[in-house]
Amino acid sequence: QVQLVESGGGLVQPGGSLRLSCAASGSIVSPNAMGWYRQSPGKQRELVATITSGGITNYADSVKGRFTISRDNAKNTMYLQMNSLKPEDTAVYYCRIAWPSGMDYWGKGTLVTVSS
Repeated sequence: QVQLVESGGGLVQPGGSLRLSCAASGSIVSPNAMGWYRQSPGKQRELVATITSGGITNYADSVKGRFTISRDNAKNTMYLQMNSLKPEDTAVYYCRIAWPSGMDYWGKGTLVTVSS
């Protein structure tokens, strides 16, 4: 069993920054991929960024150049540094971990609100 706990969400003004964290506990074996997804009211959940246990990253076009995903494998923790935030970045941000077998786990999410 794996548990994922997100933290770091909150209210920020447009142009501001936030850093999200996702702490994983349980049986975290490699190789795996961790990722951030987000869901706004009335919209489907969408990919924000992913990072493999080997450090390969992938970003949605909407966040490229503004968000940076990273992970500390020793701490089983993933991060999302979000800069130049826009109102359209407002969403619940979810953490996910997945293995090549197809098994995956999700966190409960953390709310990010970008508003003046």
